[in-house]
Amino acid sequence: MDDITPPRILINDMTQVSDYCVGSLHQELEEAWGSEGSTNEWNKKWQSALSKAYDNVDKACVKDLSGGSTAVVVLISPCQIIAANCGDSRAILCRGFYTIPLTADHKPYRQDENERIVRSGGLVIPDTWGLLRVDGVLAMTRAIGDGSMKPYVSAVPEVTFTTRTDEDECLIMASDGLWDVMSTELVGTMATSMLRHEREFPSTNEKPTQRVAKYLFKEALARSSSDNFSVIIVDLKRQP
Repeated sequence: MDDITPPRILINDMTQVSDYCVGSLHQELEEAWGSEGSTNEWNKKWQSALSKAYDNVDKACVKDLSGGSTAVVVLISPCQIIAANCGDSRAILCRGFYTIPLTADHKPYRQDENERIVRSGGLVIPDTWGLLRVDGVLAMTRAIGDGSMKPYVSAVPEVTFTTRTDEDECLIMASDGLWDVMSTELVGTMATSMLRHEREFPSTNEKPTQRVAKYLFKEALARSSSDNFSVIIVDLKRQP
């Protein structure tokens, strides 16, 4: 992992599970990577290591803790961005004037997720307001923990690999409290424009990424976001 920056990990939901994930997921990933052995198949090695890390953390949570949590992990190398996701938090890449999703939300309205749940013996049921839920309870189809919803709610992460370019501006990771009220494209446009301005005309002692994160937080509240949420922004122009 020498040429990889430390993993950026976004955990959401204020539960015992989220606290455990914060303290253990990066350690599990490091151990899983070390156990993979030598191989030239870089992507397969990362896919396997990430899956093992998520699985180990999930098993510990199901055994000892209540509740559940989403989890997004992003690793950045000089030539590639690796993103793993379990749940409905999201990671996006701002490249030039474009916004590229690095993850896909795990929601019951996804046909592949719906079919997987039914195959495992679960049901997807709309609630009073028409929102689809797993067994009428959970509005997402994958999560770490949530032992009462196993095996329908999976902890297997989806992993993507994206080649980096010189046009990459920034990386944004956020939980659904942001995405519920702002589109991927809008968030990407706002963040890119503000970062460019902050790089050229720094206005305070704060890092540009901190100012952008605070701005997105305030904007989401102004748009009546009712959920707790977290935001992580990485300025890729400042990466070595």
